[in-house]
Amino acid sequence: LRVIVDAIKEARITFERMKSYTIYRIAETIRVILFMTLAIVIFNFYPITALMIIILALLNDIPILAIAYDNTKVDNKPVRWDMKETLILSTWLGVAGVMSGFLLFYIMMLYLHTHPDSAFFPDIPSWVNVKDEHSWLLFVQSIFFLKLVISGHGTIFNTRTGDWFFKKPYPNWILVLASFSTAFIGFLITVYGFGLVEPIGIKWGLFIVIYAIVWFLFNDFVKRLVFMYYKKKYHEEII
Repeated sequence: LRVIVDAIKEARITFERMKSYTIYRIAETIRVILFMTLAIVIFNFYPITALMIIILALLNDIPILAIAYDNTKVDNKPVRWDMKETLILSTWLGVAGVMSGFLLFYIMMLYLHTHPDSAFFPDIPSWVNVKDEHSWLLFVQSIFFLKLVISGHGTIFNTRTGDWFFKKPYPNWILVLASFSTAFIGFLITVYGFGLVEPIGIKWGLFIVIYAIVWFLFNDFVKRLVFMYYKKKYHEEII
């Protein structure tokens, strides 16, 4: 019986990992694709370049693979697949991500572009010409690239458990290492450029990291609200 019990336990762990990945993948698709599509169609604004998309995919793939080693809760009763509950949570997280993208769009393209000396934000780097549309666009695209990197990694920790992100089960060290190392690489690329993107400088890099963390906390709050609503209405847990 011990072998059977262990097999059931491993199967439920695998199921939870698959479920958290599915919620993450749907939420990220809504967050990135919907935001980019609306930005291009409505505002004729391209948030990131083709090269940035490739780098973003590479930086995201490593933490995604690490989900296979993550720690998960083990249900005491049989688990089942329910697309309705999966779509409810992932859609709300995705919509919150789109909101964060358009708020940053407003800050960068509508407010700071006309108020570059604003005291509420870091100074614009000296190598960025605010009056030159192309120079400003390259700078803003780098800003969005870093935002997408940090926010995408944060979504992994939003979706791995139905409780607050800081509660048990704690993430496996492999997932933590993969997420923080690739996020740091994305941070360095954006801050210094290395010929891949327009550098934004350390101050703007830290500003975007803080911005992404604030939205990460907001997303976790949204997750908890959706989770509690679903549990109250259907007497079930989502993840």
